[in-house]
Amino acid sequence: MTLLLKSLFFPDRRTLIFAIKGVISMELALYVAMFLNLERPYWALVSAVFLQIRPESGLVIEKGLCQIGGTLVGALAGIAILNWFTPYPELALGLLACWIGLNSGLSAMVRQQNFVYAFAMAGMTACLIVLIVMASPSTADSAKIFDVAQSRISEIVVGAICAVLVSSLLWPTKVKHSLQLHAKNTINHTLNYLALELDLQGEHTSRHEHIDTIMVSVSALSDDSSAVIYEGPEGRGQSHAANFLCNKTLSLLAAIQIFGRLQRNHSHLVSEPLAKSLANMRSSFTLMAQSSDYQECYKMARTLRYQLQQNLMQYRDRAPLETRLLKVAMELSADLIMVLKSYNVLTSHSAVQLNAPPMEFHRDPLIGVTTGLRSMAVFVIGASLWIGTGSSAVLMMILLPVVFSIMMARQPLPMLTTILRRILVGITIAVPLTVFYALPLLAQSSGDFEILVLVLAGPFFIGLLALANRPTLPYGLGICVPFAVLVQPSNTISFAIENTVSNALAIFVGVTVLYWLFKLITEPSQRLMQYRLLQSIQKDLVHIAQHDDPEPWFNARMGDRLLRIASYEKGSGKSSRVFTDLVFTALNLGHVSIRMRRMLQGISDTHLNLGLENALNLWQHNLGQAFIACAHGQVAEEFKISSEALLEALAQCPLPHEQFTMITGMFERITLTFERTAHSIAEQKNTSEK
Repeated sequence: MTLLLKSLFFPDRRTLIFAIKGVISMELALYVAMFLNLERPYWALVSAVFLQIRPESGLVIEKGLCQIGGTLVGALAGIAILNWFTPYPELALGLLACWIGLNSGLSAMVRQQNFVYAFAMAGMTACLIVLIVMASPSTADSAKIFDVAQSRISEIVVGAICAVLVSSLLWPTKVKHSLQLHAKNTINHTLNYLALELDLQGEHTSRHEHIDTIMVSVSALSDDSSAVIYEGPEGRGQSHAANFLCNKTLSLLAAIQIFGRLQRNHSHLVSEPLAKSLANMRSSFTLMAQSSDYQECYKMARTLRYQLQQNLMQYRDRAPLETRLLKVAMELSADLIMVLKSYNVLTSHSAVQLNAPPMEFHRDPLIGVTTGLRSMAVFVIGASLWIGTGSSAVLMMILLPVVFSIMMARQPLPMLTTILRRILVGITIAVPLTVFYALPLLAQSSGDFEILVLVLAGPFFIGLLALANRPTLPYGLGICVPFAVLVQPSNTISFAIENTVSNALAIFVGVTVLYWLFKLITEPSQRLMQYRLLQSIQKDLVHIAQHDDPEPWFNARMGDRLLRIASYEKGSGKSSRVFTDLVFTALNLGHVSIRMRRMLQGISDTHLNLGLENALNLWQHNLGQAFIACAHGQVAEEFKISSEALLEALAQCPLPHEQFTMITGMFERITLTFERTAHSIAEQKNTSEK
């Protein structure tokens, strides 16, 4: 509440500009809708409100396109339901509930919030069309159905177009600036983490705090990257650069873990030359983190790579493990160079094309089913009350809660309940603004549009001031949307206070019902979701070799999984964070298997006999099995056996001694990692069971 009061009474310049643009876009949408004599112009207002949540031009355009696309699909679904099932209202409502559940479930399978919004619009538009037509069954015919669908599409499209125009023409803000900020934060936090991981005095808690921050920045960078393509010809290259930066950041996190864990857990294996190399790396990372000039950082990274290369070439007779580690250090420095290069593409007009797949959202059918059932339950409760009472006000209890249930399903439960409570506070503010301010003034006015604009501008401006900041956004949403729906501005405004109060109570009750449904119909337990995530990682480890460019593919899939596991463990309050460490281990294991297969590409096809190929496939399979065994606190001896069998098969091939030594070092390090990780997880399990 303190933040809300600060936003309302002490707004900064950005907040004021945001609110002014929002009022202009909403009033413009209302003017156009009323000029076109659309049936319910206030839905154009609601459409414009939702597009204000992120004001950057690219994001507004993307959301506008998603809004229009979702509206068209929802309209087609509504028309189809009415065309075939108008004589059977119960069956029509049942199909509509299934349509809402389908869209809600599918929304849980996409990453970008704008695409989630498309599914919300598909569900809400079908609801609007079907319920409005069924409210007057005596006049329901093909012409009526078409007119209702056309009106709803027109109203929502008008709101979307007006919001896009105002966002692009008045004080435009660009999503590319957000990308640059996210990229800068990602690089700064990553450099600090690289130095911290090599610091023998670094604390476990501090390392995980850095990881959490990095993953949040990477996630934000990935989420916004799709919208920058709408901001000009350079947008596609900037989008690719952002995805490339995310991808290579994960490679850096995977590689640096090797050295940090080796120093902390197996210090006796760190020789003096290797210790000097690690100290040099830490010093370089610290200097880069302290520098604000990324061109200077780029030069330091190139210097570091050259030094590591000279160090590797200086001593030929090294232990296998040390040779492999120095090679990994060189690869790490190369990835850091590419991260800094991708930032240069984001901040300049560089024509360099970098390409990597965007971070892939982890799709779990269980979450989709849970989300779909919750949205269906909201609709069924409202529809049942509507059938039982016949009150038109109950329709408001259906529409907005359905939209909110889809849009907010991805939020964690503690945050979600907070959001819904704040929306309820916003609704509580919107009701007196409607009943005691807007409607009395409009009832005494001459009916001119100018007076209507002046009366509505104040409450919308208040709501938009709250909407401008993420912590107070739910308050703004709770003020703006209900206020527009309760006043229902149009060419023929109804001033029946009893109808307004009934609609207000219906909206409040609907959001309250949604609040309790989110508490009752929750996602599966965190422990179950963790193991399902780990099982999906295991499958990727087994099948990683089946992809032409496996490293970007694997990084893209691992990013969201790492973020989810870290969120689960952070929410549990456990300080050990062993499963987060385990996912980092998996990230590194995938990279190890990719690098090993690249080494073996130099062997001619004649030497890739069936025995070697079988040994390699068995090793890959047992790598996945050993990983999942670690999750249960066990060590899979089959992996060690398959590693020895693969080394015996490789010994019969014309593989250079240096590469054979590196592969041997890989297997030694992986075995140590599995043993240590399994011990940590088993120890935590025993502690929790006592």
